[in-house]
Amino acid sequence: MITLNALLLAAGPGIRLKPLTNHWPKCLMPIGGIPLLEHWLCLLHQNAINNVTVNMHHHHREVSDFLERAIFLSWVTPTYEEKILGTAGTIVHNYDAFCGQPMLLAHADNWIQCDLHEFIEFHRDRRPKNTWMTMMTFRTSNPSSCGIVQLDAQGVVQNFWEKTSQPHGNLANGAVYLLEPELLEWMLIQDGLTDFSRDVIPALIGKIATWENMGIHRDIGTSMALLAAQNDPDPEQCWSDIDEWKINFSSHHIHKLIRSISSD
Repeated sequence: MITLNALLLAAGPGIRLKPLTNHWPKCLMPIGGIPLLEHWLCLLHQNAINNVTVNMHHHHREVSDFLERAIFLSWVTPTYEEKILGTAGTIVHNYDAFCGQPMLLAHADNWIQCDLHEFIEFHRDRRPKNTWMTMMTFRTSNPSSCGIVQLDAQGVVQNFWEKTSQPHGNLANGAVYLLEPELLEWMLIQDGLTDFSRDVIPALIGKIATWENMGIHRDIGTSMALLAAQNDPDPEQCWSDIDEWKINFSSHHIHKLIRSISSD
């Protein structure tokens, strides 16, 4: 069994999701009444990933309050960034928490349903040799809004285009990755890494395996995408206990704001 740590990226301001994110963090937007970040933590917990770091910036106090619940205290570590370090900068900053072991990296503002065990098993047992990471991919109906990959016969990334107006296909980077220790060590000695898609992926062409998510994969960065996610099947939940945070969240005005958008 592969031992994994995880880093969930949850610091972003959610600019495209305004005005909702004026009132509430993007990573805690409800889907089926459950915060998106809780869906992520449940998925990790179900797959025995019990050392998780979550970076915070925008609405960090609300995210911190969420993570201070008893169900998370022993295995989830929040880390506050006074200035956002970027998706690659965060990895380097938290290197000591991950060094020596593979790591799952995910943008926690994506809403996914997939067989994460199969993803992990592919990375461990079946990915092509001499690859340092496995990228989760998916088929997108809006390729100009995504990073698009081109693969060889083994499924290894040969080209990568980040959000171009003339995309090369519809196989998109899902922003969920499994990273080997060699990659983390390589990142540590590079200068000026900030953005994972801009600074890391292009430098590793030929060393990135891929696994396609055939289930649900949405970036809930817009109100329309968030509304669409409300109609997706609800995944199995991990924690049924009702605590003070859940009681307060159930009556939070963010639910009313989302409903008001759906009625417009």
